[in-house]
Amino acid sequence: MNLNAVLRAYARLAPIYDATFGPSLGHGRKVAVSIVNERPGRVLEVGVGTGISLTSYLPANEVTGIDVSSEMLGKAVARAQALGLSHVKELRAMDASNLDFPDRSFDTVVGMYLMTVVPDPLKVFREMERVCVPGGRIIIVNHFPSRNGIKGGMEKRLKPVCNFLGWRTDFCLDDLLGCTSWRLVANHDVGWFRLFKVLQFTRTNGSKP
Repeated sequence: MNLNAVLRAYARLAPIYDATFGPSLGHGRKVAVSIVNERPGRVLEVGVGTGISLTSYLPANEVTGIDVSSEMLGKAVARAQALGLSHVKELRAMDASNLDFPDRSFDTVVGMYLMTVVPDPLKVFREMERVCVPGGRIIIVNHFPSRNGIKGGMEKRLKPVCNFLGWRTDFCLDDLLGCTSWRLVANHDVGWFRLFKVLQFTRTNGSKP
């Protein structure tokens, strides 16, 4: 998977994303944002897309969103302006693997349904670590291949659809856990047939940025 393939996929999906993936992926978003809202603060949503989650953040948050797709980001900007979302402070075009923010800029960093669509998910996660403060949180919503026979069979049947959408199916949870010294403090199964996970990581003072 390369960046151009991702851009082409989301240029296709932008006009229909909310209607198609809003309901089907909504449970994971709801759980993730509810975790954010437990401790409002400076929030970075990496891969904000069309901004479908922006209305769910409490006003006490200061939300920044970034996305590499101009088509998706344009819809997020229009949504925030139309709804007067004053807690949304900035929406910017940006590559998730090269975040243009100083170290320790955010209290919480969120990536929802992101890791399966970026060329280098581990590099993206390291950037999320870098911009998060000590004691901060990283929240990931994503699909990871299952060793369960029933889930594994379903995933195989869905693979052609995933390939068309530009979603990778080979990024394992062990890959993510092996690249970080941050502590995994929550792991929830969500969505249709519990095919997705909401993960919460916490940075301690001893964790590498």
